[in-house]
Amino acid sequence: MWKQKTLKKKVRTGLRQNYWTVVSVCFLIALLTSAYPASTTFIGAHAVNPGSTLLIAGPFSPDSANSEVVIETLQNFLGGTAVSDFFASDHAFPVDFLIDLVSPGISAVISLLRAVNNYIAESWDASTFFLILGVLTALCYQLFIGNVLIVGEKRFFLEQHSYRKTPISKIFCLYKLRCLAGPVWIMFCRSFFQVLWNLTLIGGIIKYYEYRMIPFILAENPKISRKNAFFLSKQLMNRNKWKLFRLHLSFLGWKILAVLTFGILDLAFVNPYLTGCEAELYLTLRRNYVLSRSPRYECLNDSYLEHVPSEDELLISKALYDDSRGPYTKISYFAPEQYPVFLFSVQPPFRAVRSPVKADRKYSFLSLVFLFHAFSLLGYAGETVIHLIANGALPDAPTPFAPWLPIYGLYGILILLAVKHFYDKPALVFLLNFISYTVIEYLASLAGEFWLGYRLWDYSGYLLNLDGRVYAGGSVSAAILGCAFLYYLAPRITDLFLKLKKNIRVLLCLVLSALFIAAAALSVLQYLQVCG
Repeated sequence: MWKQKTLKKKVRTGLRQNYWTVVSVCFLIALLTSAYPASTTFIGAHAVNPGSTLLIAGPFSPDSANSEVVIETLQNFLGGTAVSDFFASDHAFPVDFLIDLVSPGISAVISLLRAVNNYIAESWDASTFFLILGVLTALCYQLFIGNVLIVGEKRFFLEQHSYRKTPISKIFCLYKLRCLAGPVWIMFCRSFFQVLWNLTLIGGIIKYYEYRMIPFILAENPKISRKNAFFLSKQLMNRNKWKLFRLHLSFLGWKILAVLTFGILDLAFVNPYLTGCEAELYLTLRRNYVLSRSPRYECLNDSYLEHVPSEDELLISKALYDDSRGPYTKISYFAPEQYPVFLFSVQPPFRAVRSPVKADRKYSFLSLVFLFHAFSLLGYAGETVIHLIANGALPDAPTPFAPWLPIYGLYGILILLAVKHFYDKPALVFLLNFISYTVIEYLASLAGEFWLGYRLWDYSGYLLNLDGRVYAGGSVSAAILGCAFLYYLAPRITDLFLKLKKNIRVLLCLVLSALFIAAAALSVLQYLQVCG
């Protein structure tokens, strides 16, 4: 048996002890997956379309809101003036808001509806092809990134229960283990079956709670079969679905307050609190299930989630593990209050084990030049892909300096020169990244308008914007990307760059710089032609 009050008390205690790390994990998951759609509804939300002057869009700024896509679909299939008149009236606002609140920013379903609407309106043309490509891209993102990170988040919370210094990088554990096929397939089946059951309404609610423990089961045992994962989730939730529903219902007041605070309360407190409660519930249910030796209990095989080994146990286990010549033999160490990864039931292949990344490393001038180009090119590619996912089309207007986005390169270099000195304080690093990108984008907007005579982008209709030059959603997204660049991408890219011979490194930087100058010159010529 489990009691809601006892459960919440344990979670609040753990949340106070490890607040910033837990909040950072939920913040990342909210931005990168569909786990907390209500939390990101207001990030990049806009009341009106900014217009054709918008050349560079943030990850959370599709050309049309999800509610607009759904309403257009209903109008296409239901037809009639009554439907159109209702959605055109002020009475439709609660419906619009609810759709945007519960639907994720990156959704294969929304992308599919965009493609259907475009096909009905335009029949078959090039834009329909890109919309279909957007659907496939969004689906692949959800399967191989979104769902995988959701399982990683559950793993973090399970370990954080007993190991207070669990690192944020734990959300990427399935990638590190090279264990993706099983979890991806099982999470896809979970989503697919849930959609089918949702057609029956009542069945959808029941199955939502019956399937609720599947991500936690995968986090404990990624090698489990689909049949066993569904069976164990059903068994764990037997006679507990109503209790979990009541637990969710107890957060209704918090959710209302979160909406009133534009999702800030969700990100800062409610998401970590609720997910922590579900993780604590899973640990309680699995403990009782294993102790009772219920059917297939052996699939719940990670005893170290609750049994923290002593130093003697670790030493003995490590000695035996060294004899097995496993992948963690040379670089594993006894990190205090962290899960002993070399004892986990699933071990990565030898090629997957790498030495820890040093975020505070020094970068030579040549490395900084290469990283400027790498981050500029990655920024352009990322924005193009995100625009394709969000809108089902490539950007209409050409971007200056394409395929470079020098604002990302300058931002990345600034991070490496100034922000890296605070690498051991992730919350401060994120804040500095947010401020740095906001200042750079604002100045870039001013410079672009001064030299070109028009704005390269306009966020006037977006929530929390500053003179239409910057907005909160774009700065938050860039700050997340900046953290990834500082802590992982820059060190790894530099390691690969330094493996090249020095003369090749110099030649590569010269070629990239020449191409960048050529792209800049081409942009100037295009501008002069337009003006002339």
